Amino acid sequence: MIRLLISLLIPISLLAIIEYFVIDLLRDSGLWSTVWGYAYVVIAILGYVCGLLALYLKGRSSMRSPLTNVMIGVCFASFVQKLILILLILGYAIVRSVGGSALSYNTSLVLLLISFVPLVAMIYGAIWGKYRFQLEELDVAFEDLPDAFDGFKILHITDIHSGTWDSVKGVEKGIKLIEEQDADMIVFTGDLVNIDKDEIDPFIHLFERLDAPFGKYAILGNHDYYGQPRDRSLRETYYDDLYNKFVKMGFDLILNDSREIRKGNDVFQLVGVENWGSGRFFPKRGDLDVATKKIRKEDFTILLSHDPSHWDMKALQHPQHFHLTLSGHTHGMQFGINLPFFKWSPVQYRYKRWMGLYKEAGQYLYVNRGFGILGFPGRVGMSPEVALIHLRKAKSS
Repeated sequence: MIRLLISLLIPISLLAIIEYFVIDLLRDSGLWSTVWGYAYVVIAILGYVCGLLALYLKGRSSMRSPLTNVMIGVCFASFVQKLILILLILGYAIVRSVGGSALSYNTSLVLLLISFVPLVAMIYGAIWGKYRFQLEELDVAFEDLPDAFDGFKILHITDIHSGTWDSVKGVEKGIKLIEEQDADMIVFTGDLVNIDKDEIDPFIHLFERLDAPFGKYAILGNHDYYGQPRDRSLRETYYDDLYNKFVKMGFDLILNDSREIRKGNDVFQLVGVENWGSGRFFPKRGDLDVATKKIRKEDFTILLSHDPSHWDMKALQHPQHFHLTLSGHTHGMQFGINLPFFKWSPVQYRYKRWMGLYKEAGQYLYVNRGFGILGFPGRVGMSPEVALIHLRKAKSS
């Protein structure tokens, strides 16, 4: 009990400080006794109530309920609104210190209204945004692509995070989008669950439906290692059961190994590694030396690796030339701007390669923004993704 209280002390203190500054702003500017001040107070109270109720309801069923996710979403949105409002106030305070002008009623109202925009967007994302699956289609050309694979279609999904989903029908929208693409191969690059292996159970029948003539392949992500049986002696059985769930869904799980993909007389190598992430607490079990021991250096090779930091820190320096690496992990932070001419997300300040196609040293990396959700149970500006990659034979220069 004492340990729990200590762990709650820091976030409670942080929230108390934020509330003090916001309320002080509303009072000084005259907004406190207006409809806008009342609106802020109502939203703040609603955020705290939703957070407490979500904690109570979260573990009471095998699958998240839509109500629980909405409550978590409102709690998240309320906190982000406070954070943005504080940043706006601090920014204006810096400008004011230079110009000497006071924080007026109208200025305070504008700042408060701006902070309401992400609040509304996040609530929308928690209710509807998480199931608005979007197809990303791209061509990637290689001079040494085996002729038989010119036009070969690889469908790439990642970061299912089944423990956060609250609707089988919602997930089925993404499954139907995948089926419509008629891909030659389907690959999944990790994070099937949040923590526990059984989180995927309500959705196994959906992924079991998927089919591709050249197979379905999968690897593990960092979250797939976090589950633990209550009885430590059953640890091996736990992971055997997790692996069997992949088999039941029809995926060939590749763990530091490779598969030869043959079409006519031509072949390419599909390499899959266990998770390797640069983060301090991320599992580092991916072993490229072991995974490539059965293939030749001249083989055309595609690598499945969950965390894009693995590409920069290990794959680019490896003797094996990985023509194309497929990754996920970042989710595009489930929040940002994704326009053809401008892309931004806070996650780009943590990950150098965070979304889309990258090229370096004659090798490509594609970072998928994910099929599911984690933490904040929604998406704002970063729709869940189904990627369809067309391999093309480039003309020799």
